[in-house]
This record gives sequence, C-alpha cells and structure tokens, in this order.
Amino acid sequence: MGDFDPAKPDSDRVYITRELLTRPVGRSDPTREKATLLDLAYQMSNAPDQILPRFVQHALAITGGASAGLSLLDSEETKTFRWCYLQGELTVFEGAETPRDDSPCGTTLDQNATVLASHPERFHTWIAEAGIVVPEVLLVPLYLGSRAPTGTLWIVAAREGHFDGGHARAMIEIAAFVGIAIELIKGRDRLTEALDQQALVAREMGHRLNNLFAITDGLIRLSARQAATPAEMERALVGRLHALARANALVRRDLSRTCSVSLPADLGGILEAIMAPYRDSSGAMLRFAVDGPHVACGERSINGIALLFYELATNALKYGALQREGCIAITWHEEPGEVVVSWAERFCASEAPKPEAGGFGTTLIETTVVKQFGGSLDYEWIEHGLTITIRLQTARLAM
Repeated sequence: MGDFDPAKPDSDRVYITRELLTRPVGRSDPTREKATLLDLAYQMSNAPDQILPRFVQHALAITGGASAGLSLLDSEETKTFRWCYLQGELTVFEGAETPRDDSPCGTTLDQNATVLASHPERFHTWIAEAGIVVPEVLLVPLYLGSRAPTGTLWIVAAREGHFDGGHARAMIEIAAFVGIAIELIKGRDRLTEALDQQALVAREMGHRLNNLFAITDGLIRLSARQAATPAEMERALVGRLHALARANALVRRDLSRTCSVSLPADLGGILEAIMAPYRDSSGAMLRFAVDGPHVACGERSINGIALLFYELATNALKYGALQREGCIAITWHEEPGEVVVSWAERFCASEAPKPEAGGFGTTLIETTVVKQFGGSLDYEWIEHGLTITIRLQTARLAM
C-alpha cells in the first residue's frame, strides 16, 4: 500500500495509507463477511443487475461508515468518474461526475492499490466547493471485468481514525469477489448472445437456401421464355447462375479477404452485382433501371447492403414485378446525413398483390435497415405496384 506523494502541499497529511498498517485492528465479524459473499453469489445468479448496489450496501454495513458508493470510470478519454449506487449521507450526489486526475479515486487507480485519505477536500478543491467534508475515506480499486481497475469503492467515515487494516482486508476480498462475479456475468451474457446469433444465422441460412431454389426456378423459367433455342437458353441460364453465385457471395456474415469476388466500393456497384443474375443475354439489365450518384460504402456495410437488396430482388422474383412481367426502378439521392433509396416495382397486371403478412425475409430487411444502418422503411402499395422508400444513415454506410 504505497502513498501518493505529488509535489503539492499537504499531500502527505491527506494520503495516510501507511496508518492502516499501524492502527489496532478491531474485532472482525467473519460470519457477516461470509453472509455477504453468499448474498452476492445469490445476486450474481438471480439478479445480476443488483450485485453492485448490494456490494456498496454491505461495504457500508461491514465498515460502519457514514456513506459509500462507487466511482466508475466513464472512459480514459473523458477523464471523468461517475458516482453510482450511493448509500448513506452522500446519496444526493448520485450520478455526479468527478475528475479522474484530480481525485482520491484517480489516485487509487494510479497506485492500483487500496488508499486511505484524511480530509481530501484540503487537497482537491472541488470536494470543498461541493460542500462535502470527508474526515476519512477508504478507497479500494475495482476490476469490473477488466485486467486494469475501472473504478473504486469508496467509504467515508464520520470521524478521523475510523478505518483499520481489518476494514481494508475485508473490502479487498469482497471487491475481488465482485470483480470475478462481474466477469462471469459478462461471460455468460457473451455466450447467450453468441448462441442467439448462431440460432439467427441458422434460420437465415435456411431461409436463404429456400430462396436460392426459388430464384433458380424463376431464372430457368425466365430464360426459357426468352430463348429461341436450347443452346441459347443454356448460355443465358449458365450466365445468370454464375452471376447469382457472385451476388450470393456478397451476402455473407463474414467476408473473406481471400475471396476472389471483387467487392464493389459504392452503392451503385453493389446494386449492379446483386441485379446481375437478371441481365438478358446481351448483358443489358433486364427490366431494371438503376440510377443515382456515387455513394461510398465501407467494408462493413457491403454485406448489409447486399443482404438488403438481395432480399428485395428475391421477393420481386417470387411474388412481385419479376414474376409478373413488370419492371423495377432503383434510384437514390443524398440528403443531409442520409441516403434515400427508392425501390419502385411496377406490374403489368391491373392490380399489385399485397401480401397479408411479412415473413422472415421481411424481418431481415427491416432489421438490416433499422439496426445496422439506423434508417427506416416506408411501404406504399399503389394500383400497379409497390414503392419502398429506404433511408440509410450516410455515416453507417461509410463504415
């Protein structure tokens, strides 16, 4: 337990950690400490969001302090602590922000050790300016799921000379248990998230496989209607299936850096790749109009954009304009902070069929737009077709 000794007056009288080694140790209560650990273990299993407030509550009871709380580091960049889960006389300061580099809590993190301070308001003027008097405060570093301390437990006593080495030992042991508990909770949460993600991917892959069969069937019928001879149908179908394979390569959750597919760097290029299976034998876009300015797309956004428009094209082939001899116009323009895309399907039939309920493909489309790109969708069904207005945040597209 080293002492803080900056080149400032009174620091040696404020930071008195060495006294923990010389003060007589009061009578400990191992039964209470054991009960505390059992209670925290129960909270970890049944109410993990309560483990930190219960920790502060037990710390106050075991040490007999007047007030206690946690100072949690927002980030090393902001250089501020936030006071959380306060108990006792200082509860009115719940949520307050304090400086990281000018506070007893910052000293505790710098030393990475337990600290005892007497009247720190004499050294850190913001404490006095807040009207807080701290006769004595015991501070213990917290490791909340991190190798480095990310906060402190602090306990304020009503008088000088209150804390001893027994208090420090008990708080260090309980704080270590809390750190392990938080790490286990985070590990459990990561595992649950991974399992949920795995289930979603499995469902998505099944959905996409069904789509591939439906698209292949549609492309065969499309090629058969346009071809004059079996050889011409073969050429058209093989070309479309190869284009379908290239488009499908874009729609993957993990893009391989060794993939032979050349990834487009802008929105127009991605759309060209996704719509390539629907080109006619001359290479011209079949029943598609694609038009808009250059919009840069980052590596992370390519997969989401490909998934979004791959699903829209699949729906058009299974249910919409591509099934009904219609056409599709895809246009986009930029507005402040976002790109607005219009997907307009027009049918030759007199009335556009409006589905009664959206399936998993619709869910994928909406999830991609809203969650990945922070955007929105608006569906407008008209007499001869469907228009979907898609708003995507420009910053998300560039990621």
